[in-house]
Amino acid sequence: MLIELLPILMFVVICLVLMLGYPVAFSLAGTAMIFAGIGIALGHFDASFLSALPNRLYGTISNVTLIAVPLFVLMGVLLEKSRLAEELLDNMAALFGRRRGGLGFSVILVGMLLAASTGIVGATVVTMGLMSLPTMLSRGYDPKLATGTICATGTLGQIIPPSIALVLLGDTLSSAYQQAQLDLGVFSPKTLSVGDLFIGALVPGLLLVCLYLLYMGFVAIRQPERAPAAEDLNPPPLGALIKGLLPPIGLIMTVLGSILVGAATPTEAAGVGALGAALMAAAKGQLNWARLGEVARDTLKVTCMVFMILIGAAVFSLVFRGFGGDELIQHFFDGLPGGVVTATLIVMVVIFLLGFILDFIEITFVVVPIVGPILLAMGVDPIWLGIMIALNLQTSFLTPPFGFALFYLRGVAPPSVSTADIYRGVAPYIGLQLLMLFLLAWWPALATWLPAFVRGQ
Repeated sequence: MLIELLPILMFVVICLVLMLGYPVAFSLAGTAMIFAGIGIALGHFDASFLSALPNRLYGTISNVTLIAVPLFVLMGVLLEKSRLAEELLDNMAALFGRRRGGLGFSVILVGMLLAASTGIVGATVVTMGLMSLPTMLSRGYDPKLATGTICATGTLGQIIPPSIALVLLGDTLSSAYQQAQLDLGVFSPKTLSVGDLFIGALVPGLLLVCLYLLYMGFVAIRQPERAPAAEDLNPPPLGALIKGLLPPIGLIMTVLGSILVGAATPTEAAGVGALGAALMAAAKGQLNWARLGEVARDTLKVTCMVFMILIGAAVFSLVFRGFGGDELIQHFFDGLPGGVVTATLIVMVVIFLLGFILDFIEITFVVVPIVGPILLAMGVDPIWLGIMIALNLQTSFLTPPFGFALFYLRGVAPPSVSTADIYRGVAPYIGLQLLMLFLLAWWPALATWLPAFVRGQ
């Protein structure tokens, strides 16, 4: 009986190892190989499974879709280093600042654009924290409202395309979708593209931004002392406003528009975005050799991290399947009352809880390949499932005590802002994200309508 539970024990051990702070990629691969050795010694693991590992790793490295990852990272780092976001925030703050809650509206809108540009939660939260938190506090904003707004808008990079999280999730779900169809006897399986997830995420992402703006407006009306007007800020000249807003919005619309109309794949659009960001940085005089070297190093670090975790996750999932872990979970889901609804609910709760201790990359590469094929074989729409997982992971970034966005902001917030302020500040935004998750669960067309319309179905 204990031997049959080895795959579950392996999953528990990897969570414990990661909580101890060991490097993710090596923890995944190392734990899997140790359990594989134990399984071979006990005669419960077929060593021939490991012979498939070289092909898996080669398939990972040669995956054309994943080339979008370093290109989107490069695009985001270029925009961050060119100080475009700082100029954008200044213009937005001057435009809205004379209204109650105006600075909060500015932070949400700029955070949305920055999240769409970088796609990296840590970079967005830190950048917005350094740029906007001192300004909001000096203008009399309640520390809880200011920190909560910055943390929440920073996590929008999870759901608003072009998002690295959606690129990785789309590639993983695509493999899971094809495997689910083959298990059902469909030998000409349909495909799921990263572009489908990008399109599907547009409506839920923008609705979430609208919920944030409505909440800020509600606070400004009911509790004006928490979000006062900045009377000394004058609206910028129209020319300066256009100059500050047009380049980043134009770049994001070009990247997304080329995917929406079918003119480019997400990988090709990522290349266009990286080139556009480089041209914008050059136009601002921010693209010297020193800056270019800094951008290249940051891009290389993030890309290497992602691909090493992906390789470690490939080893983990191969050994997990070698132990029959996928069959164990399949039998568990089949025996649940309520069928696909209960199974999906349990997966969402597990992902939410794992988000307390694991990053979205580990969850995407470890959990989704295990449960994805099972849920998709039960008839769950792959686009809807992908957006639900992305929203779920976004919520876990904010949830105390282990929400990563909270740690990022704590690292750059002044000492006058307490950790309790940050925790209390994100509570309303967690409620808004859970509301969005509930709306998407109740009305799946929020995620599936636009992709079907674009495909002409």
